[in-house]
Amino acid sequence: MSANLSAAILFALGCGSGAIAQSFEQTPALSLDHAAIQYFERPLTDPVARLQRRLETGETKLEFQAGRRGYLESVLKQLDVNVDSQLLVFSKTSFQGVLVSPAKPRAIYFNDRVAVGVVQDGDVLELSSLDPQQGVAFYTLDVRPTAQPRFERRDICLQCHQNISTLGVPGLITRSVFTSPSGMPAEHSGAIVTDHRTPLADRWGGWYVGGTSGAHRGNTIVPDRASLEASTRLTPQASDVVALLTLEHQTRMTNLISRIGWDTRIAIAEKQFDQFESRLDSEIDEIVAYMLFVDEAPMEKPIRVVSSFTTTFPERGPRVKKSRSLRDVDLTTRLFRYPLSYMIYSEPFDSMPARARERLYRKLYDVLTGKDTNPKFARLSPEDRRNIREILIDTKPELPGYWRQ
Repeated sequence: MSANLSAAILFALGCGSGAIAQSFEQTPALSLDHAAIQYFERPLTDPVARLQRRLETGETKLEFQAGRRGYLESVLKQLDVNVDSQLLVFSKTSFQGVLVSPAKPRAIYFNDRVAVGVVQDGDVLELSSLDPQQGVAFYTLDVRPTAQPRFERRDICLQCHQNISTLGVPGLITRSVFTSPSGMPAEHSGAIVTDHRTPLADRWGGWYVGGTSGAHRGNTIVPDRASLEASTRLTPQASDVVALLTLEHQTRMTNLISRIGWDTRIAIAEKQFDQFESRLDSEIDEIVAYMLFVDEAPMEKPIRVVSSFTTTFPERGPRVKKSRSLRDVDLTTRLFRYPLSYMIYSEPFDSMPARARERLYRKLYDVLTGKDTNPKFARLSPEDRRNIREILIDTKPELPGYWRQ
């Protein structure tokens, strides 16, 4: 291993007994080539990779529809992505951005594991797919009909999808940016990477937003940031606000799971886990706080919905006998009725190294039982904590035994 790589790993791990814990955004991007990672070399089992193998063996096939639909409908069906998850973004912020504008927005469809991007008159479908070990992998599918359609892995996507915004691992990003009438980010636009902590007033610049209440940046074009008074409001289109809220939460949650997994694997491979433990505790604190929505931006007004997403999304996860689910939405003061991330059911969560996952379960248990009295968890009511514990005990068989005592 090179000296530069060793230095980067030691910096990321906070080497030394006197090291100060740093946030993910303060640590360098992790090496894709490290022996514990081998991002491009190791076989993948993400949803798109699995679909590609089914295509190669003839187990399934993609149906092509003439016109703009092409392979889209068949791809969504094969990847179990609902059409009502549709989001529309009109800022030129993808590698096919030259074709994107307010008149021709890019459509995004997603579930917990995969997202599919469609650009009108584009050459390819764009896909991001979450692997249990390797994090997010990126693919394209040629839109032209062929006897053997093939998903091609694209490393060019990492130019934007591995940086401090993705916590240094290949990951997902949602941005809010002031957008000109052409779809270009306005001069000095001050793009914001958004998640559930971002105030709603700062979200969704460059996106169509349907059904929301309250101030936000969506459905708006401006000449530049200095000319907000000259902004133009666009007519909302079929881009549901609850789907946007869900995707924003999911992007950072996905990146947190990947980063902790990669950090732990590297520390174990480098035989530096003892030095890494304090850093891991800090990372666990951060992911548990995010999972429990302790810094979620409040909703000033109840959210209005315009699609069936609020019905179909809760149907996609486990539900307890009392008809409670972590996917149940609230939409009056917060996104979810029971504030714990539904991503706890994901395969990548369960595939985190045991040393990290065990500490995460212990931290979460201590918070939900009141043993951890850190005031940052004060917004969780006793009823919230009890409901979350009961839901997990009934729906998460992998929980450590002490949860059920």
